[in-house]
Amino acid sequence: MNMSQLSAISEVTRQDVEDLLFEEAELLDDWKLDQWLTMYTDDARYVVPPTDDRDADASSSLMLIDDNRMRMGARVDRLNSRKAHREYPHSNLRHLVSNVRLDSPDRDELSVKASFAVYRSRAGRDMCYFGRYRYLLVIIDGRLLIRSKRVELDMTTLRSTGDVGVIL
Repeated sequence: MNMSQLSAISEVTRQDVEDLLFEEAELLDDWKLDQWLTMYTDDARYVVPPTDDRDADASSSLMLIDDNRMRMGARVDRLNSRKAHREYPHSNLRHLVSNVRLDSPDRDELSVKASFAVYRSRAGRDMCYFGRYRYLLVIIDGRLLIRSKRVELDMTTLRSTGDVGVIL
C-alpha cells in the first residue's frame, strides 16, 4: 500500500482502498495472519452472517462468525498452530477482490463494498466461497485501517465447502 500519511478520511481514494484490500488478500493467501491482524483497529469486528440471512444482525441472530479483536487474535493463534487440524497443513488460498465501491465518508469512517471469491484447495478438495465484503475503514496515526469487516456469502449452503475454517 502507498505509505503516504493520510490525515482525513475524506483524502482516501479508491486506489488507497484497493491497495488495502489487495494487501489484505495477499496476506491471507500467504498465511501471514499476524501481519493481517495489524491491519485492524483495536475495536475491530469480523462478522460472517448465516447464509440464509445475509442481513442478519448479531444482536438478534446466530452468526457463523462474530469476532471482536480479541477473538480475531485467538483465531489467528489457533490457525497458526498445529492444533487447527482442519488447517494443518494449511489450505492453498486465493482471495480475489473486485468491484470496489466507496460510499461518502461519514465523520471519521469510510464505508466500502467489494465483491469477492475465495478459492480454497486442501486434501484433494477444491472449494469456492463468494459474496460481498462490507468494510468500515478509519485513519489512525495516518494509517488506513479496518474497523469492521462483514462477509456476506452469496452461497445458499456451505455443504460444498464444509465449513468456514479459513479467514475469508
